[in-house]
Amino acid sequence: MKSIAVVRADNNSKVHTTLLDLRRYGHMVFAEQPKIITPEYADDILISVLKCPLKNKCSAAAVVLLNTSPSVAIGKLSKIHPPAHVVIVSSKHDIYEELIQNIEVFPDFEVRKEQLDQQVQTQEVLAAY
Repeated sequence: MKSIAVVRADNNSKVHTTLLDLRRYGHMVFAEQPKIITPEYADDILISVLKCPLKNKCSAAAVVLLNTSPSVAIGKLSKIHPPAHVVIVSSKHDIYEELIQNIEVFPDFEVRKEQLDQQVQTQEVLAAY
């Protein structure tokens, strides 16, 4: 089962670093390119998932479809310390279907290609080891 990671942060740099950390240290597999979402929409997603009022609003946000089950993603996320707030959305959440239907509409979040290439090469070497 796929899950969705919603990344909320103070700026795009922290969102970018968190996306790289999810891959590098969390060993999460992205099903597709991360997408930009509005900070307001990310805040609404958090309220929908947690069902409680928001303490702080974010200034930058992204969403990425994961080829990792929600329980595994949450377990991996608890072992790393990304600089942004990450919410894992599963099919159990009301907002999940809306996100799945609209994810293609959101613009791509430009992750620096050279960093992703380096990370993929490192993972291939480790896998071969």
